[in-house]
Amino acid sequence: MEVKRVTELIKRSDPRFFEQTCYKPYDRHLYKIVCKNKSVVLESWEEVQEYWWNNMALNPDMIVEVLDKKRGFK
Repeated sequence: MEVKRVTELIKRSDPRFFEQTCYKPYDRHLYKIVCKNKSVVLESWEEVQEYWWNNMALNPDMIVEVLDKKRGFK
């Protein structure tokens, strides 16, 4: 009996392999960063991450709110 390791990945040629359904840019959310003295609305998760890392030391109370956006595919 052959035992497969749990960490073995499915190969791309395997019919069970799934990557994504569409390669078009897509973001259905806006992101609002809220601090004690200001808030900022950003359009992409990448912008949120950058803002967070660049400002966390100055604003440790910072939170992120996810806002619905009416657009879908760009």
